[in-house]
Amino acid sequence: MKINNPYGVWPTMITLYNESGEIDYEAMGRLVEWFIHNKVDGLFAVCQSSEMFFLSLEERVKLASFVVEKAAGRVPVIASGHTADAMEDQVKELTAMSETGAEAVILISNRMANQDESDDVWIANAQKLLEQLPAHVALGIYECPYPYKRLLTPATLKWCADTGRFFFLKDTCCDTATIKERLEVIKGSPLKLYNANTATLLETLKLGIDGYSGVMANFHPDLYVWLLNNWEKQPEEAERLMNMLGVASFIERQLYPVNAKYYQMKEGNSSNYRSRARNHDEFTATNKAEIDQLYRLSKELSKQFPAAAE
Repeated sequence: MKINNPYGVWPTMITLYNESGEIDYEAMGRLVEWFIHNKVDGLFAVCQSSEMFFLSLEERVKLASFVVEKAAGRVPVIASGHTADAMEDQVKELTAMSETGAEAVILISNRMANQDESDDVWIANAQKLLEQLPAHVALGIYECPYPYKRLLTPATLKWCADTGRFFFLKDTCCDTATIKERLEVIKGSPLKLYNANTATLLETLKLGIDGYSGVMANFHPDLYVWLLNNWEKQPEEAERLMNMLGVASFIERQLYPVNAKYYQMKEGNSSNYRSRARNHDEFTATNKAEIDQLYRLSKELSKQFPAAAE
């Protein structure tokens, strides 16, 4: 199995809740439509931005199935939900996620070994995991920073590429030189690299990455769509937009994903900014003012860089 039309912008979807703290599927439906309206190329559901470590397995499976159903083939959907520690639990949850209709199931790099364990341990555990997953299931891998960040070494990345099972890498190294090396390692394999970091995005597009999969696509995905589709044709304008996107991405250091949910309130998709992963009561008046300003800036930039006009 292979992800069709892999190039492009793949938002890491947030999860919207109702006032009682349950997943608000009406709001999630509006969010899916909003992403598609903004011309994204695919959706990464049930990931770290989705607060997957704070969702039950039943919630994770239902949410992934819902996003797949709502997207209705208009854009491909991939999903993770890979949170368990024990191997048998990982097999159970990943198999369940593979049955949701997602085009690929994304493994979390820190689930295959503890922080102090070697690449050999990581590869051995990953091999055991793959042997127990259905052979037809397409896989990806994500260097999730929670509960600890495990970046793939050249050895582990080469192993992933050589299996022929992996098609999607959500890269969080945030380093242009490392990404250049990684592109050499995976060259000729089915594995595609998606940068999660805004600051290095344009430079790594020039190196040959396959797209963007980061949290800022929850704010202004259309601007990333424009950048990916026009950086070669309009290099000076792309540089100008890149500078603004880079500065705007500082908002990641704020109370994320609460701030993204507040942004989605302004878009009319959510009724609140509740979160399970972060204390939404810590979202201050100043935080709100900063998102209000980002929202107005995004709308001005959308007029200058219309995604639909690429």
